Amino acid sequence: MMKRILIPMVLAAAAAGQKPVEFEQRPALALDSGKMEVIVMTQGGAFTSMLLKDDGEKMNPLWNPIRAARETGGPQRFGSSLGHFVCVDGFGPTSKQEAAAGLQGHGEAHRQKWEIVSSGKQGNKLVVQFRTTLPLVQEVFTRKLELVDGEQVLYVDSEVESLLAFDRPINWAEHGTIGSPFLVPEQTVVDASVGRCQTRPNNAQPPHRLASEKEFTYPMAPLASGEPVSIRAVPAAPNSMDHTGCVMDPAREHVFVTALRLDKKLLFGYLFKREEYPWLQEWMNYTKAGDLARGLEFGTQPFDVSRRQTVEMGNLFGVPAFRWLPAKSKIGTRFLMFYTQVPDGFTKVDDVRLSNGTLIIEDKKAGKQVKLAASLPL
Repeated sequence: MMKRILIPMVLAAAAAGQKPVEFEQRPALALDSGKMEVIVMTQGGAFTSMLLKDDGEKMNPLWNPIRAARETGGPQRFGSSLGHFVCVDGFGPTSKQEAAAGLQGHGEAHRQKWEIVSSGKQGNKLVVQFRTTLPLVQEVFTRKLELVDGEQVLYVDSEVESLLAFDRPINWAEHGTIGSPFLVPEQTVVDASVGRCQTRPNNAQPPHRLASEKEFTYPMAPLASGEPVSIRAVPAAPNSMDHTGCVMDPAREHVFVTALRLDKKLLFGYLFKREEYPWLQEWMNYTKAGDLARGLEFGTQPFDVSRRQTVEMGNLFGVPAFRWLPAKSKIGTRFLMFYTQVPDGFTKVDDVRLSNGTLIIEDKKAGKQVKLAASLPL
């Protein structure tokens, strides 16, 4: 539940398109373009809410496990893992030695307090820059958010700086996650510009719907019985937990993943550079209790496994499973998040592209397009 903080500084900040708020009793910052509001946490930097101003239902596509636990009566197990959070440096479990040294899974960044380095309007553009230090891996992570007046696109620039004097492999993923009530059986479908895929080797957390460690072409994945099934949508009777890894389309410079709520005609998605995020992981957590979550996790590796495992893997399908961070150097990424309504008959995303300040989202079979103002480059 989001609660507005009624203190004098809110009124001053609101004029600049930003204001401090609480999300689930945690400090956050609300960014407003006039068409869309985005909530970002100041502890861990997660994007926890994205709302269209003209959506009467105010449906948030991003996963909120705190709300889900409250409504289903189950435990809240995911700590700072809300909505879209960043996993850097690390994506997956740690080794025994790393754990003994204090390093936890999914990296340090989403557990740290994020300092607001600067914020304010630059013409018609709201710019907020965060910074946090990762003490165990000796890195500095910065993230700049840009939101243009009248647009439904959030621009996200990030940078990791090594404080150490040697090259090393790093793991970096954007753990975007959609959840109920946006994510519902048979009505929410996921499309992506991906190539070859593989199911993750099943661990000891049944039940699993999909076969273990099998190659497939999205969206037709192999069931445990061997029969193919489309995984675009949540099944009618959810009761499974599966994980897949897919190579982003090597023929594209910019690649996408989207989630479309068919009955509500609402579309959420990402556009990013394949060179920076060559892999898409999908974590499909479909519980009988109704706490549905689906990770749209784009990053540097095919599965959320330890650093040692990704280095030993080297690559999958000829695509590297990690990224190098050179000594005393910086590497960066940039991606777009967008949220929009779609017209009647729009049922599948075949393409997302930027062209002359416009984000074009296309359903080729239906012959329909959605065009969003996107004045900043990718």
